[in-house]
Amino acid sequence: MPSSPADRIVFDLDDTLYLERDFAFSGFSAVGDVIAARHGIPGFAALCGALFDSPHRPAIFNEALRRCGLQGVQSVPELVAIYRGHSPQIALCPDAARFLRGRDGFGLITDGPEAMQRAKIAALGLAAFLDQVIPTGQWGPGFGKPHPRAYEAIADAAGGRRCVYVADNGAKDFVTPRRMGWLCVQILRPGRVHDGSPPDAAHAAHVIIDSFDQLDAVLASG
Repeated sequence: MPSSPADRIVFDLDDTLYLERDFAFSGFSAVGDVIAARHGIPGFAALCGALFDSPHRPAIFNEALRRCGLQGVQSVPELVAIYRGHSPQIALCPDAARFLRGRDGFGLITDGPEAMQRAKIAALGLAAFLDQVIPTGQWGPGFGKPHPRAYEAIADAAGGRRCVYVADNGAKDFVTPRRMGWLCVQILRPGRVHDGSPPDAAHAAHVIIDSFDQLDAVLASG
């Protein structure tokens, strides 16, 4: 059961339940296998990994191809499709696994291409814990957070219970649910991809934690 029957607890996915960089490195491995098989160049995944924490991250495949002498030879959109469509080798963060163990009935709202996000959910074994999953990509462009559609769908199904959103990104995750009266909890994990800082008070979470081991106490006191 959820931590409190009075709460409707909803999670973000990336850098909340697992580390997004783990998906990235898993994707680099899948792309590297293709580059090695097709072009006979090893080490592409390691090169992408080395570029991940650099200013080249937004165009990482372009830069990696340039350094390998494959720019104009290998299609970047194809590599992006391989990256997004691969079967991810990822795992729940240990504290998230501890929190979820023996419980169910949670919700999830996540941005990103629908097929990619559903593959992550499957790889993490989250179906056992969730009864409402909303990958905003299922609705097409324009419905990602902070658009209210996903939050409203959760609230409609909550039956009057207090909604709680646990997520990482202060730039987009909390402004809408906070306006709707939800309790907003930000988790700031070491190794996260985004800084997480909110641009103003309206975007800020009510509580900040660095581990799900703190979450029950937050819910009890909130």
